[in-house]
Amino acid sequence: MTPTQNQEPDKQPVQKGENAWVEAVKTIALSGILAFGIRSFVAEARYIPSGSMLPTLQINDRLIIDKVRYRFQEPQRGDIVVFMAPKEAGHCTNPLTKNPEAPRDAFIKRIVGLPGEKVEVREKQVYINGKLIQEKYIEAPPGYEFGPFRVPKSSYLVLGDNRNNSCDSHYWGAVPRDNIIGKAIVRFWPLNRVGELGEGPIYPAKSSQQ
Repeated sequence: MTPTQNQEPDKQPVQKGENAWVEAVKTIALSGILAFGIRSFVAEARYIPSGSMLPTLQINDRLIIDKVRYRFQEPQRGDIVVFMAPKEAGHCTNPLTKNPEAPRDAFIKRIVGLPGEKVEVREKQVYINGKLIQEKYIEAPPGYEFGPFRVPKSSYLVLGDNRNNSCDSHYWGAVPRDNIIGKAIVRFWPLNRVGELGEGPIYPAKSSQQ
């Protein structure tokens, strides 16, 4: 057997090993790209860091946020949404500095007022365009007065379900449509409370767009 014949079998395993590493790197890279794309444009997981949405959402709940829905339809009353806090909410995200220009976090609240609607909180009740809405999901009736407040065009008024312990629109106004990241649709943790999130206000069902 010639030297050339002896060397040929030795080269093939090395080539296979190199190909395996290259394929593994490609697979990992592709998985990372897909995961980033899904998180950026389709859906992402979020956790609840505070009690502002009690009793609906509890601290450390894990949710799936649908980031596609609002490309095809407008947000609705009762939707639980994740959004970037407007600059006016700086005193909430940075309570020590009370600097409205400081970096802001993503908030999660429930949409209560739609564009053009007049929202008012009085006598521990929420009124939309002068009509009482029924809310079975709140922790306790609001202990504050608010409004009447006209929701600007292309904006939404949001409130936490834990009305008396939530830094929300009754402090800093409406959320611009462009600030909304997506809708919270499913809780996947803890396992004993896995499922879709509950419905919102019962009445009125639609905006009168006044």
